[in-house]
Amino acid sequence: MKNYILLDENAVYYECGFSCDNVIFLRLGNESIFITDPRYTVEAKEYAKNCQVIESSNFIEDTKKILKKAKIKKISFDPNDFKLSFYQNLTKNLKIEFVAKENFSKLKRIIKTDEEIELLKKAAKIGRNGFKELALYIRKNGFRQSENFLHFKAIEKMSAMGKNDLSFDPIVAINKNAAKPHALPTNKKLKLNDLILVDAGVKYKRYCSDRTCTSNTNFENFSFKREQKFKNKKHQKIYDIVLKAQLNAIEKAKVGMKASEIDKLTRDVIEKSGYGKYFVHSTGHGVGLDIHEFPNINSKSDVIIENNMVFTIEPGIYLPNEFGVRIEDTVVMKNGKAIIL
Repeated sequence: MKNYILLDENAVYYECGFSCDNVIFLRLGNESIFITDPRYTVEAKEYAKNCQVIESSNFIEDTKKILKKAKIKKISFDPNDFKLSFYQNLTKNLKIEFVAKENFSKLKRIIKTDEEIELLKKAAKIGRNGFKELALYIRKNGFRQSENFLHFKAIEKMSAMGKNDLSFDPIVAINKNAAKPHALPTNKKLKLNDLILVDAGVKYKRYCSDRTCTSNTNFENFSFKREQKFKNKKHQKIYDIVLKAQLNAIEKAKVGMKASEIDKLTRDVIEKSGYGKYFVHSTGHGVGLDIHEFPNINSKSDVIIENNMVFTIEPGIYLPNEFGVRIEDTVVMKNGKAIIL
């Protein structure tokens, strides 16, 4: 693509190594232009690589002037990034064809470089340490603490007291609340042998990690390890089905498969166990600068899986008003197969 315009922070960061919450990035032939306001120009000039930084107090008018001067006929944009009013004002009285190319930056980022994979590995390692710290807290002090408070503790432990940015707001759900895939925390208090689900991740140099653990609350040796022993037999049964589904996909995922075939590897196990209708979301999603990237690992995706793609494998079973189990790891495709980050 010769000419394009970007507004999305992570898309801009991918282009030049710096971004902010108020930027227009133009790529015009071989020239890159970073347009921002006076709050960010000093840092932009210091960190943005291989681009001209322009300070602006009227983004639309200054962008129009640059586009007119460049005498280009077409420019590509992602319609997901643009507010209608912004688009209308930018294109008004401008004799340039704006070509909508949905998700073109995410498609560009679908196959990670080796350097990106190292950053994602580091994020995953920091995230794993956060889970260990949270498990230690729950073991010692979690009894009778509410989901709301444990949610706060998940933020504290995952961020290492504010040192790390979080990939997203953590999910902490006990028993019945865990039957909601994106549960909001409540005043429900944690008791012995409760089921607790925690979904959390951190960023390292803007690259995300993502992991979900479901555990039995045995306060003596509580952990987020994959081997879990539940007192409640139904908890154990459902947990074992979900773990089997997840491992089936991780072990059998291969380069050259369609994303839908990986989704089928988890879904078939759960359906054969009689719980297919309780697996209510896709098997996974890409992870990178955004927490949700490509490829989407779902039943409709024809995307062919390639080496250096990074995505989650996260089957779940959610029994309304009872409990839910989700087990998630982020994997990278290397040498034809899936490796857990």
